[in-house]
Amino acid sequence: MPLSLLPDEIAALAARVVAENAAQGRKVATAESCTGGLVAGAITEIAGSSAVLDRGYVTYSNEAKMEMLGVPLDIIEAFGAVSIACAWAMAKGALERSHADVAVAISGVAGPGGGSPQKPVGTVVFARVARGETGEPEGELKFFEGGEGPDGRAEIRRQATICALELLLP
Repeated sequence: MPLSLLPDEIAALAARVVAENAAQGRKVATAESCTGGLVAGAITEIAGSSAVLDRGYVTYSNEAKMEMLGVPLDIIEAFGAVSIACAWAMAKGALERSHADVAVAISGVAGPGGGSPQKPVGTVVFARVARGETGEPEGELKFFEGGEGPDGRAEIRRQATICALELLLP
């Protein structure tokens, strides 16, 4: 594999996302908070990614989530930014504001601070929305181990990036 800015496992997974979505003619969009654009960055490491990635939103603040993606304030106030409800609203907003066929959203507590007893460091929520899908929103809350220590933040963001890329596979 050619030189990559990313770990091999992320670069390989991003290559699959690009190849498999391109083969199906699917465009993707990302709405990222705790990953800060790593998912979109991973996809753009791959030659040919312009056939697949429509756009990526980095909405780190609650204001950005509301302004750029249309996340309702009442969702953030009731459930918090690290909630399946918020992630689903982020993914839905990204899909509505793009030409993508599928959007994935990520929001979480990467640490080392910012955690709470209800949402400790390592708590990350994901949502995936596909154009034309009906039924219940697809969302998941995960807890990633390894958030302690000097490499904890990077480890949580690495695991979250992998999970989000997997959600973008057809």
